Amino acid sequence: MNPLSIPSPSVSEWALGPFPVRAYALAILAGIAVATVILQKRYARKGGPEERVLDLVLWMVPFGIIGGRIYHVLSSPDAYFGPDGDPWKVFAIWNGGLGIWGAIAFGAVGAWLAARRYGLRMPPIADALAPGLLVAQAIGRLGNWFNQELYGGPTTLPWGLEIDDAHLVGGYPSGTLFHPTFLYEIVWNLLAAVFLIWAERRFRLGHGRVFWLYVMSYTLGRVWIEMLRVDEAEMVLGLRLNVWTSILVFLVAAALFVWLRRRRDEPDPIHLPGRGLDDVTGATSAPVESSAPDDGGHGGG
Repeated sequence: MNPLSIPSPSVSEWALGPFPVRAYALAILAGIAVATVILQKRYARKGGPEERVLDLVLWMVPFGIIGGRIYHVLSSPDAYFGPDGDPWKVFAIWNGGLGIWGAIAFGAVGAWLAARRYGLRMPPIADALAPGLLVAQAIGRLGNWFNQELYGGPTTLPWGLEIDDAHLVGGYPSGTLFHPTFLYEIVWNLLAAVFLIWAERRFRLGHGRVFWLYVMSYTLGRVWIEMLRVDEAEMVLGLRLNVWTSILVFLVAAALFVWLRRRRDEPDPIHLPGRGLDDVTGATSAPVESSAPDDGGHGGG
């Protein structure tokens, strides 16, 4: 075994009395917590009512989990409805299996419903959340490492990932080292989060453009990382379904990013028209001066 190889955790679940505590769930919860803190700080800097962030999260998270599970099941149906599948495993979310596309789509619906309830516009919320989503996704990938799942093909690189025999797929022999795709995505997502913050300040992005730049950044990485994986997946024209999904979503995000460029010099208000006052507290939120911190006059992108 390569002395520089990455070992996989031998345990992914612990007992807390009669209750199991799973690393996958802890990673998801930690990601949500960190993303919430980032959203609070960034949304407040944009002039948004910080006290409404937890309300938004309480809508987004359940919708996102349900959507993520639905996408995962629909994109990997054999494990649940195939010849050897078990339909009841659809509900065993603690074993892993959340599709990011379903989580983002359904989470956006939850956020939109909450935003409408409190008279808030979605673009500033989406822009404030975008870097935090990448950080949350990076933390969540630790759950895949603990579960020894979704790894890449065999590799001779020094940082190859060790996989226990019980988790080997594809008939590979014991002792094979694999691409640590969980680590690749962690690094990619964290670098992309830094890039988003830089681009937002450099080009004074607003009106949802930070969010669509997040989508482009993530899908760009997801294409090549997904193509390394060796786990079973639905194939379409020789490519994994998630690769085609990433390509399609990237093109849509790029088109929206370019289309929204025409609004770069317009104000990006926090509240919906006629909803400037917080309906519950009666307090007026801080005025919005800019969609991003002043960077000394750099032009739009």
